[in-house]
Formats: sequence, C-alpha cells, structure tokens
Amino acid sequence: MSISRALPGCLRVCAFLLGAGLVAGIAQAQQEPTWLSDTGIRAYAVTGTARFAQPVPPAGVAAVEPSHGSFSPIQLVINLANRLRDIRYKRGGREPSTGFDCSGFVRYVFRQGIGADLPNTSAAQFQAGQKIARTELRSGDLVFFRTAGKRISHVGIYTGDGEFIHAPSSGKRVSISRLSEPYWARRFAGAKRPQVLAVLNSDDRRNQG
Repeated sequence: MSISRALPGCLRVCAFLLGAGLVAGIAQAQQEPTWLSDTGIRAYAVTGTARFAQPVPPAGVAAVEPSHGSFSPIQLVINLANRLRDIRYKRGGREPSTGFDCSGFVRYVFRQGIGADLPNTSAAQFQAGQKIARTELRSGDLVFFRTAGKRISHVGIYTGDGEFIHAPSSGKRVSISRLSEPYWARRFAGAKRPQVLAVLNSDDRRNQG
C-alpha cells in the first residue's frame, strides 16, 4: 500500500486518539471538586499523604507534635479561610465567584475545607455546636455578634491570638479583625465550637486518657 493511500487512515487514528484524550481530560475535570482548584489545597488530596492530626491546643498548653506529613482539620479550615481573604461581601453570597455574606463564608469554609455542613444563617449556626467561654476559644471556633439589635446577626471564624476572619458587611471584603476592637467587643454575643470540632476534641481526650 502506498504512503498516500495509508495517510488518511493514520489521520483518522490520530483524530480518534486526540478525541479520546480530550474526553478523558474533561471527565477528570468534572470529577475533581471545584474547591481544590479554588483554594490551592489540591496537593493534599491527590498525594494521599494527608492525615488528620491533633487539633490546635489552647494557649499555654503544649502542642502534641504531629507525625510527618499530617495535616489537621483545623489547619484545613484556617488555611482555606485565609485563602479566601479579599473576596467581596455580598448579601446572601455563598460562593467565591459571587461573594460571601458572613454565614455563607463560614458555611463554605467548613463544607469545602473538611466536608462539614453547617446551618445557613448566623442565628442557626449559633444554635448549633458546643457552647464555650471566651477564655476557651481555640482556632476554628465560631464567634458571634449582635450587630442589629438583640438577635444574632454576624459570625466569624476564630483564628487564634484574639483574631477572627469574617465577611464584614456591604462594601467590604473577607478580612481579619480583633475581638478587642471596640466595635466587636461591644457586640460580642458568644462562641460555639462546631460539632465536628467538638467530636475531634473529645476523641483526642479519650486517646490521651
């Protein structure tokens, strides 16, 4: 068979292989969670080396040295929250592409960070989880405020050292504030530990006991 007669068949084979490769690539992209590309944490998911380690201990308590390659759920939450800094505020916003309101930001971080579903509103989030004193705050806990009358109307994620990250209000962006700032200190309503973190803390105490 001459080269000129065989060439069309080769082209058809090449086109088939190229098409199959594109389909496989699209299928892989559809299977991959969008939050991996949004947050840059993809490496932890695809390497298979990530393991949950001990949660962050309270101030003054020595940390348990994690094993090599471990990555705690609290670290995932805090790292993801920080990666979302500067996302604009949007009332009712639930995604980075549209912007966040306070409860939408918190819910997105916990769902995409560690797969935990929290209620939709700050008031409902305040009703869930374990109540803790301000002196017991640990990274990953939720802090609540009354910014509009007596009802719970704002929530943020405590990051340690008296700071919390949140989607403040219209015209602002996801940022870090201090609990000691006069505005937030006057409106502080309490703190809750999400159930998923309360369970982890309980498991840690049993393992250490």
